[in-house]
Amino acid sequence: MTPLDLAGYLIAGLMTAVALWRMPAALWGDEEDRRRRALWGCYAGFALALWTKTEAVRIGLNNSAVTDLAVLIKHYTATVAILAILSYIVAIYGSYPEEGAVPRHVRFARLVQKLAAKASVATLVLLTVLFFTVVDRSQPSDRFVSDHAGEWGATLYMSVFYLYLGAASAVCAFQWALATLDARRRHLRIGLGMMTFAMFIGVGYTVSRTLFLWISVVEEPSEEFALRFDQITEAAQLVLFAFFALGASVPAFAAGARRARLWRAQVRLHALWYELMAAFPDQPFDPPASLARELTRFNVPADLRVDRWAADIADAAEKLRHYAPEGLLDAAARAAARDTDDPRRAEPLTDAYWIRAALLARESGAPAGGAAPVAAQHAADQDGEVARLVRVAAAYRSVGEEPARAVLTAATTGPARTTTTRTTETST
Repeated sequence: MTPLDLAGYLIAGLMTAVALWRMPAALWGDEEDRRRRALWGCYAGFALALWTKTEAVRIGLNNSAVTDLAVLIKHYTATVAILAILSYIVAIYGSYPEEGAVPRHVRFARLVQKLAAKASVATLVLLTVLFFTVVDRSQPSDRFVSDHAGEWGATLYMSVFYLYLGAASAVCAFQWALATLDARRRHLRIGLGMMTFAMFIGVGYTVSRTLFLWISVVEEPSEEFALRFDQITEAAQLVLFAFFALGASVPAFAAGARRARLWRAQVRLHALWYELMAAFPDQPFDPPASLARELTRFNVPADLRVDRWAADIADAAEKLRHYAPEGLLDAAARAAARDTDDPRRAEPLTDAYWIRAALLARESGAPAGGAAPVAAQHAADQDGEVARLVRVAAAYRSVGEEPARAVLTAATTGPARTTTTRTTETST
């Protein structure tokens, strides 16, 4: 097995893996989500086409009762995949009001898709006719282009397919280049850029192969040169599919990475959230449960659950202010300063001491009173607030009951308290 054949198996496996990964969303997603279905159809079609190019499948089909059958199947599946990708281009632009202005590139994409449906049928019919009439299939081929170099029938057959493939690649390259320039999110811009690059390779692939075949009709190349050219362009096509598969998957990878971050945030926040919700059972929408149970509540999206937990923790802390003694913030800050010299660790540790000691004060029967000072928070957005609470939750796990009780005692019975450098806010 040559390195090129091994790479063919790897790329076919990659495309198949991506198609299987996206299949559930395509088959069972929202009826209105045409974009996922179109993209999945493209992946599935190209995966089948790539498997027909692998050594074992290619040789087996080409030596079957229908000589060179792998070539015809490959072109059938690739044609369907190209139609799907053109549908995907239209779907990503969404819908526009009937009376509103539609951008020129969107109108162009819609026109191309309408023409592509008819062109696909015409291409499939013409390929079938040419394959069984003018292509010399007296001997099974291994590398179709190099084996048939110089033959006008095979050249005509491949030119029909390359015309369809090249036109579609050019349209995709143009549309995705525009989308790349307009993309605001970094991961989307990277993904579209990789797909654009893949389509430019596709244009070069089809043009170079078409020129090679027609030049070969005029002057037949040597067997060595034809095979070398075929291998180089095949390698370029494998690079094309690698960039295409990875580029279209980058946004999904980014979404998966965000889900992973949300999952980790739930794991880290759960202990703090659970104790506070146990102290204030009327606070959460649902009674607090174990971590395993919370992570398997699929009726609530992970991002919404994390936002709820952050709000629940903030509301519980606000309620605890009415049970905390006036000097608890100063005592918690002194305890945190004794535990660490790092200001970045001292701030969440102060909050952790304050929460643990305030809970102890409430559990000991302290009456509710005025709102005690609490450290001012400076999170710029919800993600920043969640990140801050994750740090507080980590510090909270390190604060035992006895050190927290000592902080509470110091806040209630200690000598005159010093004012900390941390800013405070009053109850709203």
